[in-house]
Amino acid sequence: MTETKMQIDTSAEVLENDILPKTREVHTDPDAPCVSETALPKALVEPSNKKSPAQWAYERIILYIQNFEKQLDNDHEVGLGLAGGNTGVIRIEGLGYYDPDIITYYGVNEAGAKTQLIQHVSQLNVSLIASPKHIDQPEPKRIGFRLATALERDEDVTA
Repeated sequence: MTETKMQIDTSAEVLENDILPKTREVHTDPDAPCVSETALPKALVEPSNKKSPAQWAYERIILYIQNFEKQLDNDHEVGLGLAGGNTGVIRIEGLGYYDPDIITYYGVNEAGAKTQLIQHVSQLNVSLIASPKHIDQPEPKRIGFRLATALERDEDVTA
């Protein structure tokens, strides 16, 4: 007969488990890459209550950008569109945040003009778009993978 051990969590463990990040996705294509099925980087397994809303949004946007880029071919890179705005599409070249509640996107718009979007986390509505890479560019720029390296560091991503 096998002995079954019961684990009892302390009240602190119950509280911590309740605030740890959770994610879930369902797609019509069962082979679609899901953020929820990838191993989360160090920065995203920390309790969210230790972060500002801006840092928390920034870290999750990075994860979504990286996952989106995995689905692109060599002729496209990630672009950004905003719900309800006239901004058009911005080819993302950078992402940042300013505590406690500002996210900023750096890039180039469809006309080639340098663009920076500054957004309050309460207004966060972003659409990731497959945007054709520049014709003079041999390889697409993959900003998601560059941004994600910061999420794996031991120190705070703001450093």
